[in-house]
Amino acid sequence: LKTVFNDLVRLEIEVWNAVDTRLKKDLDLPLTHYEPMTVIDRLPGCRVYDIAAELIITTGGASKLVDRIEANGHCRRLPNPADRRSSLLELTPVGERLLQKARVTVDDELQIRLGSVIPERTLRQFAGTLSRLRAASPHIADEAIA
Repeated sequence: LKTVFNDLVRLEIEVWNAVDTRLKKDLDLPLTHYEPMTVIDRLPGCRVYDIAAELIITTGGASKLVDRIEANGHCRRLPNPADRRSSLLELTPVGERLLQKARVTVDDELQIRLGSVIPERTLRQFAGTLSRLRAASPHIADEAIA
């Protein structure tokens, strides 16, 4: 299990770094901005809290990321009619165009790093295994606390 853990963590770091480097080189967009932008794009009525929950980061960290993305002109905060204490987030037209380009870049880099190395059937099985592990993780944490 220690070997699996070490390999999994190091693979994640290697793939993250490769995708981040490529996004920065091709589009001047760090992966740390791309990830929240995909959440904003996918979730209508997205809030900072939603980004934090989706990316498993603190709300404060997500807020700082949104501040940076907003400062770059890629998203904007809108009043939340249901909760005056929070804002709704949306991508700007510039952010939408950048995200479209970034998705192509990310897909290409993932194909190079993963898709070209692992047969499709194996990759689907691996994806299923990762999904099961992630789905079980909160339940395991709850049992450890109890």
